Amino acid sequence: MTIQAIGLVFFGLLAIGMPLYLVLGSTAVVMYGLNGDPLVGVFQKMLDGLNSETLLAVPFFVMAAAFMEKGGVAKAMIDLVALAVGRVRGGMAIVSILACTLFAAICGSSVATAMAMGAILVPAMKSRGYPMPFSLGVLAAAGTLGILIPPSLAMILYALIAEESVPRLFLAGVIPGAIQAALFIGYSMFYAYRHKLPREASIQRARGERRRILLRALPALSLPAIVGIGIYGGFTTVTEASVLTAMAALLIGAFVYKGFPISDTLGQVADAVKSAAVITIIIATALAFAQWLTSSGVPAAIVEFITEIGLKPWQFLLIINVLLIVMGMFLETVSIMLITLPILVPLLGPLGIDPVHFAVVMTINMELALLTAPVGLNLFVLSNVSKTPLSVVTKGVFPLECLLFGLLMLVTYIPELSLWLPNLVYGE
Repeated sequence: MTIQAIGLVFFGLLAIGMPLYLVLGSTAVVMYGLNGDPLVGVFQKMLDGLNSETLLAVPFFVMAAAFMEKGGVAKAMIDLVALAVGRVRGGMAIVSILACTLFAAICGSSVATAMAMGAILVPAMKSRGYPMPFSLGVLAAAGTLGILIPPSLAMILYALIAEESVPRLFLAGVIPGAIQAALFIGYSMFYAYRHKLPREASIQRARGERRRILLRALPALSLPAIVGIGIYGGFTTVTEASVLTAMAALLIGAFVYKGFPISDTLGQVADAVKSAAVITIIIATALAFAQWLTSSGVPAAIVEFITEIGLKPWQFLLIINVLLIVMGMFLETVSIMLITLPILVPLLGPLGIDPVHFAVVMTINMELALLTAPVGLNLFVLSNVSKTPLSVVTKGVFPLECLLFGLLMLVTYIPELSLWLPNLVYGE
């Protein structure tokens, strides 16, 4: 009766359009009450979940992304990458992918990456005669690197629920992220030569300005260095690195690139705090829900069922991938992770699946969700930035979505792609 009751309450509340944090919290309260457990346990777990140093990193990475988007950091990165690859046929598409990769190495958010890069690169690609579906598809897909390349807010969320090491999860995303960027670049070059996209004459004329562009980009390049050297050099925790990154992004954006007046800082901070508060309340209720699930024995019952039917790890991963892809059509990424992870994480150990490897599988599924209509957020971001119908973005992103699905299969069944680097740095 327990599983049926959970399903009835949970999906009933979702069906009537209740916000996710209320769905998770209300389900936990109802199930505690039905079991005769003291309701104080729900609120105690929520408070325990909020008392997390790792959770503090979320608002600061959100702030860093906001300061970079408004402060001109994205423009400096784009100019630098364009200097290196702009002369290639269709070079602006490659510039888009590499610039998104660099931006992702600072902000941790796919939506912020797509928004910051799209605002600059959509007009640039349009003025050079690039087909709009192709341009928007490349930017939407490359923007998803924001949650795979470290630092990743999705990885931080996974670490909170699964109680895993954040630096280890960050490293697990590096090689898959590099492969994803390479696949997208390969597709862009193929498309450019097949459709005879223009070479970037304007970028060629910038050769005499190499020194100026490089020097201007150095402050922007210091931001990923703060994250990487700070965390993996053992100088800072993830939270401390997020604070330093936000402060550096503020100073660089306001005083170096002069992208916004210092008087706008409080408004930027307020927006970041609002965004982080939404995520925080959902996480708190999700942790209470997860605590009840674990104590109720639901994951154990699922493990027993899987054992009885003889489900192998590769079959389990295939089923989960299909489930997550379907959920990605109807729910946004944070909701999917907070609904599924409390159930899935306890199943990994008995099946012999490494939680770090599964974190990357989950994250790539979330990337696909960002590109899947009708809820894919990156599609809406690029549609809004370009003032074009959603169908145009969807058409352009489909080939890249297929490549991303191929990467998902590759990472799912070759765990070493995710585990080699963290095992090398931290040991097995």
